[in-house]
Amino acid sequence: MVDSIGSQYQSYTPTQLKGQQLDQKDFLRLMTAQLSAQDPFNPVDNQEMVAQMAQFSSLAGVSETNTALKGIAEQLTAQTALLKDIKAAQIAQTPTTPAT
Repeated sequence: MVDSIGSQYQSYTPTQLKGQQLDQKDFLRLMTAQLSAQDPFNPVDNQEMVAQMAQFSSLAGVSETNTALKGIAEQLTAQTALLKDIKAAQIAQTPTTPAT
């Protein structure tokens, strides 16, 4: 059964990411291949399928959280730089009073 799946996807190359990780699209392709190649009289265990789907949902949630946190970090960096520029401009505009 594995050989039939392997021959079906010989030309398939997964999405190349940092560290050659698979993404959600790759996961869905693999799951679809698994479902289409299974024996209808001996299907995959329901608990195993639910565990895979839960793992996929968890991974998707972590990915979305990472994206959101990256955006927040970029905004904080930009705001910090802006505040430094404003402070530098205020210091430059402040008149100095000579000491008497």
